[in-house]
Amino acid sequence: MIPPHALAHHTTGTGPPPGVMPLAGALLAAGALYVLGAALARHRNPAADWSRWRTASFLCGLALLGAALLPPVASLSHADFRGHMLQHLLIGMYAPLALVLGAPVTLLLRTLPVRHARRLARLLRGRCVRAFARPAVALLLSVGTLPLLYLTPLYPTVTGHPLGHPLLHLHFLLSGCLFAWVIAGPDPAPARPGVPARLVVLGVAVAAHATVSQMIYAGLFLGVPAPPEQIQGGAALMYYGGDLAELLLAAALVSTWRPTRRPRTPPGRWADARGATRATARTPASGGTGTDR
Repeated sequence: MIPPHALAHHTTGTGPPPGVMPLAGALLAAGALYVLGAALARHRNPAADWSRWRTASFLCGLALLGAALLPPVASLSHADFRGHMLQHLLIGMYAPLALVLGAPVTLLLRTLPVRHARRLARLLRGRCVRAFARPAVALLLSVGTLPLLYLTPLYPTVTGHPLGHPLLHLHFLLSGCLFAWVIAGPDPAPARPGVPARLVVLGVAVAAHATVSQMIYAGLFLGVPAPPEQIQGGAALMYYGGDLAELLLAAALVSTWRPTRRPRTPPGRWADARGATRATARTPASGGTGTDR
């Protein structure tokens, strides 16, 4: 946790805390660029209109990110573990899902000049992206780091450093976006497995997330120096808030499922085909009646 004197430095003064205005400006700029890109995509190809639902989803993701990184949640996260966990959920689960469902890469591919769009497509097919775009890797980076953070002395070490919180936020955001993209993102992903395999990975994430939150609630191997009521409140937020976020991710995944079905022959036609096959089998190749010797 950040020491009280550092918290006072962040929360006192007549103006907003340092970094608030640049961060708010960056989020507004990102939203404006997305809206401009969507308008450009509609202008270039009116037949393939850019979905307004995607635009709303991306802007919602930016709003969730702003709610997590700006006061009052940002100020609360420095003083209360429950505030930290709320910030963790917003940055690492809810905002990434909304941002990914906005399909920003697809929008870039539609609006960039052809030369740059081809470079981006080659980058997406490159070895580096393929190495990270595997569900197991995304699971390890997003959920696998939670025991390391909360069940070891790493948490006070990270949050006590001036750069600890920004780096932790960046990790939550990037790993959350990676996991949401690999599992249910509409943007193209190399070597993405089928929906059943991704549902299995999501199930593992749900179980791991629930296990870590229960261990935090029980205080097992806990490395977070905070009062018991804050610990239990933060664990409850992690448990129920994580379940809701993963349920939304599962819904997004299932909505993309288009199972392939083999064409079925109507019963009458199947009977006709069987009859024709039997008749052909009884007819000699010479064209006779079958009684000639």
